[in-house]
Amino acid sequence: MMRIEGAIGPASTSYLGDGLAEARNSDARLVIIAMDTPGGLDTSMREIIRDILAMDIPVVTYVHPSGARAASAGTYILYASHFAAMTPGTNLGAATPIQIGAPTAPEQSPDEEEEDGEPQPASVSDRKAVNDAVAYIRSLAEMRGRNADWAEEAVRGAASLSANAALEQNVIDIVAEDVGSLLEQLDGRTVVVAGEEIELRTQGLVLREFETTWVTQVLATITNPNIALLLLMIGVYGLMFEFLNPGALVPGTVGAISLLIGLYALAALPVDFAGIALIVLGIGLMVAEAFAPSFGVLGIGGVAAFVFGTTIMLDTDVPEFQLDRSFIAALGVFSAVLVIFVARAGIASFRHRIVTGAEELIGASAKVMDWQGGKGHVFVHSERWNARGPDNLAAGDEVVVTKMKGLEMTVATHNALEGRTDG
Repeated sequence: MMRIEGAIGPASTSYLGDGLAEARNSDARLVIIAMDTPGGLDTSMREIIRDILAMDIPVVTYVHPSGARAASAGTYILYASHFAAMTPGTNLGAATPIQIGAPTAPEQSPDEEEEDGEPQPASVSDRKAVNDAVAYIRSLAEMRGRNADWAEEAVRGAASLSANAALEQNVIDIVAEDVGSLLEQLDGRTVVVAGEEIELRTQGLVLREFETTWVTQVLATITNPNIALLLLMIGVYGLMFEFLNPGALVPGTVGAISLLIGLYALAALPVDFAGIALIVLGIGLMVAEAFAPSFGVLGIGGVAAFVFGTTIMLDTDVPEFQLDRSFIAALGVFSAVLVIFVARAGIASFRHRIVTGAEELIGASAKVMDWQGGKGHVFVHSERWNARGPDNLAAGDEVVVTKMKGLEMTVATHNALEGRTDG
């Protein structure tokens, strides 16, 4: 027995795939999938259905406990199973692709309706999505001998049914109060599995629950879009701080690990490549601001690109797999604060006196060692330099360095500089 609770995504696919493989390896007589889901990702749903259809062991999908539902993707999985069962007080249906059934869709005009009165999606792409979903669920219904017309209505009209109504309309096979009652009602029933007709003997079967592994738990955590994006940002900022402070090691190590895990999580989710490109561009501009300060121009552009990219990053309308707007705002504010800090540091650096290199010698005091005809040598910072300047200098005079050209400096007396300033 396995359990699906919550939205169907990469973690659900991994868990059910491992459980079905374990059932085959342990020669199980039956597989029960207890389900309570609002729906999920189309790619994950289809992968789960492929695994169920490939099973040579009967699979029972059981909407359980009371109050649970098998909406959207859950309805498809229910139709794909060898037996479909529900607990009283549960429901199934509303299998319309979410982007088609969204309340923002324009109202249909009378000439856009089919002859039987069912409304048609407004755009060509929406009609393609609905027709594809209808064909898919009808094929599953025909394979299992269930009500294909109601399955189509669940897609086109987002129809739903209670447990007893579903049993009456041949959508499910069993209504059972609990797992014990389910096994009792399954006993003696026949089903075609892998081309062979099998009579179930469920009396006295020992029920073993397949527990979620730590790998699946980790996958469920990191495939949360908010966690995936957070890992991506930790990775980028960690590497950035490592490059700014070579040898720190900790930021670089944590950043590299976080970045790889974040990229793996995003690869498992239905991402929009335009959104990913904007995020990469935004991060690149913010990093460029840190290494080549532009007084905030690059950084502000990076924050704008990053925030807009995150809003369109995921190509799905399933609420459980969308980024939280407040989380996006928090990351945007943090990035903006970082950009402001870097920009202020860049502006402040122009006010600081240069303390390294040849430019640091400009304005330094020097002592004349020897002088003749406007040329000679001066002693500055414990070094002897070639110099040129006024003709009237003599050994021991105090001068100021005013210019550097190659290995020769130009000097002037303090009085001359003061006079130039006063003028």
